[in-house]
Amino acid sequence: MGRDELVERVHALLAAPRPWAVTQVGDPVLRRPAEPYDGQLPDALLRELLDAMFRHLPGVGVGLAAPQVGIPLALAVIEDPAEVPPEIAAERERVPQPPLELVNPVVTPLGSRYHAFYEGCLSVEGLTAVVARHARVRLAACDGSGRPYEMELSGWPARIAQHETDHLNGILYLDRAEPRSLSTVANYERFSAPRREDGEDAHRA
Repeated sequence: MGRDELVERVHALLAAPRPWAVTQVGDPVLRRPAEPYDGQLPDALLRELLDAMFRHLPGVGVGLAAPQVGIPLALAVIEDPAEVPPEIAAERERVPQPPLELVNPVVTPLGSRYHAFYEGCLSVEGLTAVVARHARVRLAACDGSGRPYEMELSGWPARIAQHETDHLNGILYLDRAEPRSLSTVANYERFSAPRREDGEDAHRA
């Protein structure tokens, strides 16, 4: 996709009603590796896009990759307030993850330990399944200002980073899921979900 078309598409997205309609499984953009970001957007437009992606998250999910909103660039954001009961937080090693911008991210596994938990996706509405992911990873990326950084993530933040970088490589969580665990969200909440006081278990990205 040419730069002019990308700029036009981002402007159209930013003008669209909120919350955005997230691209759903079956759309080819979710199966193509995203283009590495190399300044295809003006700096101010990139900042506006990333800020808007963060604004989409509260009450909806914990991460969003640009292909999920029809933008085929290697960009993602993650943020998780981890508002779950202490026993669930302990089991999942789920700690608050402050806002984090991922531009051209690369995730490298650390160690051999895996965690298997139910996972959901904003691009696979209505379904959830168990996915085993590396418990610790190193994340290397740039922020929206082009500053490179590296950090180690563990537990649930590591899971979110892996989920979002998968999106940028054309991979959906269903590709890594345990097939027999696949469930509608309604049946997961009825039969399998640890309970929150409000009856929800938000873990989608």
